[in-house]
Amino acid sequence: MSENQKHGQKGGIACREQYGVNFYREIGRLGGKKNRERYGEDYFAEIGQIGGNATKAKHGEAFFQKIGEKGGARVKEMIAKARALEAAGE
Repeated sequence: MSENQKHGQKGGIACREQYGVNFYREIGRLGGKKNRERYGEDYFAEIGQIGGNATKAKHGEAFFQKIGEKGGARVKEMIAKARALEAAGE
């Protein structure tokens, strides 16, 4: 880690302590909203596709299959938990 990175990290920690985590969430949300207004939703779909194609070229299709399976397993797990909570509440 360079000296500049160390100083930046210290500054980030100090800001987090002063303003709290929600400060960063809010500025991120506002930045995303502003970029959506500026570039439009199609822009983000386009750059997402570019990034996906670059990842596919670098890691191959098997990588996407692997992460897709993980995502699908996570969704199944969340659904099972929600159903268990519903059943316990009844």
